[in-house]
Amino acid sequence: MAEITLNADERIDQLYSKNIQIIQSPHVFAFSLDAVLLGAFSQVARAASSQIVDLCAGNGAVGLFVSEQTRGHITAVELQPRLADMAKRSVQLNHLEQQMTVLNTDLLNLTDKLAKDSVDTVLCNPPYFKNQPQSVKNPNPHLAIARHEGTASLDQIMAVTSDLLKMNGKAYFVHRPERLDDLFQTMKTHRLAPKRIRFVHPKADREANMVLLEMIKDGKPNGVRIMPPLTVYQADGTYGKEVHQLLYGN
Repeated sequence: MAEITLNADERIDQLYSKNIQIIQSPHVFAFSLDAVLLGAFSQVARAASSQIVDLCAGNGAVGLFVSEQTRGHITAVELQPRLADMAKRSVQLNHLEQQMTVLNTDLLNLTDKLAKDSVDTVLCNPPYFKNQPQSVKNPNPHLAIARHEGTASLDQIMAVTSDLLKMNGKAYFVHRPERLDDLFQTMKTHRLAPKRIRFVHPKADREANMVLLEMIKDGKPNGVRIMPPLTVYQADGTYGKEVHQLLYGN
């Protein structure tokens, strides 16, 4: 293991199925199942020349989770300095310095650093909730930024995604089903065509509470594929077979 200094409130968690270790803290946004599912759903470009960008990267979880799927370079983009620092140290912890870079920057200015039309795959686990005056926000600013669109709206994130992607480049998002209207509208506005959709249900008899989306820049309209649903928990409260395998491997 690389020699990494942890802050007093930090710990190292592991995604056993990928043998990936990630620095986490209870005081800032930590990765959860949505990041694991997004990494598994994403079909990132594989060639060594590929460029992959993880927007709203947090502590780098999604980029780290897809690192074994590609020989390309992964750029994780995170606005919050504390989280970006944790992501950088997690990259070092997993000896991925040659494959993965962390940018502590505002994604709204990202095309000043990364050329437009240069990226093969964009990944994003964005804030789920609109930044409305009546919204009840977490008093922890780290969590408030991660959960509400205070620093970038869904429309702005989609615009940056489209700007970065090459023609026929792919983007993968995880979001909430109740935002599908917004998602489809912003995709169309920014030349992104939905291609695969998978709904995630907490239990078989519950409504979906997450949705995974694949989109293609300048893709042909129609032809959307709805994948089989993913159920997180069995009736007895234990993880379903697929989720258990994604978390712990075989």
